[in-house]
Amino acid sequence: MTSAVLPRTLHRSIDIDGVRVFYRESQPQRADAPVLLLLHGFPSASHQFRRLIDALGTDYRLIAPDYPGFGNTEAPAGFDYSFDRLADITEGFVKAIGLTRFVMYVFDFGAPVGFRLALRHPEWIAGLVVQNGNAYTEGLSAAARDFIALTPETPGSADTIRGLLTLAGTRSQYLGGTTDPELIAPDGWVLDQYFLDQPGRKEAQLALAYDYHRNVAAYPEWQAWLREHTPPTLITWGTGDPFFTEAGARAYLRDLPEAELHLFATGHFALEEKLPEIAPLVAGFLDRLQSAAPTRRSRT
Repeated sequence: MTSAVLPRTLHRSIDIDGVRVFYRESQPQRADAPVLLLLHGFPSASHQFRRLIDALGTDYRLIAPDYPGFGNTEAPAGFDYSFDRLADITEGFVKAIGLTRFVMYVFDFGAPVGFRLALRHPEWIAGLVVQNGNAYTEGLSAAARDFIALTPETPGSADTIRGLLTLAGTRSQYLGGTTDPELIAPDGWVLDQYFLDQPGRKEAQLALAYDYHRNVAAYPEWQAWLREHTPPTLITWGTGDPFFTEAGARAYLRDLPEAELHLFATGHFALEEKLPEIAPLVAGFLDRLQSAAPTRRSRT
């Protein structure tokens, strides 16, 4: 009987502009293994990628940081919780650990963080894996549009947002739209809620919720970047996502007609239910990019 080879995964922290950024990093068997930067979503953190890291970390270098206000990352009092600042810290993190070229996996909040990085440093991006990371207005459900329209002056807006930050709200984000809820481990939403309940975390999420409209305003700029740079792109999408609809996945093909699109009958956290289907797609995509890298470089 042969046992599966699992990667060694390191758990580290690094100081970036006064923020102690926690991150996970797999140790692949090959020194030239492709690098995949994993950018997590709301209300989770790098722990949402634990199973993907176990599945792929032996052959690829997977790196997953926690943003300020999430997971094990520690931000100082008075930190300005905006998507620009999350991108600032993530940009500093990438520079500090010495990454210069990598594939970027963007999920949910990872899309506004990741596309900000791409605009600032297009030379970093070897390819994109997009999983329920929206960049098009047609991908916003009615519920998402209503949520994004909330402002501090909207009556009851803080209570509406805080309703998502409860255990019931967090659980619903994992189970909503899934085909087989028995495949969804409760560990994810329980751990997310633990971090949400830490001092100052709900206030951080309120600030980010009110800032989200800036991401929608930036969609045209992100789309222009995609058209100009045409990064190789793999799109995997849970079609039962109550926030980001299937139309948002298909919209990428307008700017990236050669992108590879795979739709799955599951919810927002597609990896929770469909990891056995998605992990091989990601592995194949990384392998193809590595094989094609000399050719692509010779054309630039």
